[in-house]
Amino acid sequence: MKLRYLLLLCLPLTALAAEDTIITESTSTSDVTTTTKLESPPPSAITPTMNISNSDLCTVGVAGAVQTQILGISMGTTVRDMNCEKLKNAKTLYDMGMKVAAVSIMCQDERVFDAMMNAGTPCPYQGLIGEEAKAAWIANVEETPVEIEAEEILDEKTKQTLWGLGSIFALLLVLL
Repeated sequence: MKLRYLLLLCLPLTALAAEDTIITESTSTSDVTTTTKLESPPPSAITPTMNISNSDLCTVGVAGAVQTQILGISMGTTVRDMNCEKLKNAKTLYDMGMKVAAVSIMCQDERVFDAMMNAGTPCPYQGLIGEEAKAAWIANVEETPVEIEAEEILDEKTKQTLWGLGSIFALLLVLL
């Protein structure tokens, strides 16, 4: 009888054990599309500022910048204004009472020289003024001021700057 009770007691345990095991199957299918928008500032080469606001300087600032997707270059320099220097020197000499020397500086320009000759007031020639200066200029025509060719104006610094710019542009062309 004890065996019966034992069997009756074990039977519900087997039923409970069978109920604990549950097998579940599930299938899931999904299509995912993702779009990412990346916003960043564009690369930029910034031109250097050339502060030459002082009116007593005879220089002009020149600056520039070039930017590609890979490389950005900026540079700047100042260029002497020779005509401005000539005018300042003539004005300074005139203000000091040296009028003939001031006129001599202005006469280095071919246009001023021609205007003075056409007006009948020739430029000074080695200390001579008036008709004596006119006769000396006629006798020494080879010493009259002539327009300087553009090739002669380029000094070494300008040539180096042009070579540098050419090299930079060649590099940029290779990178494009």
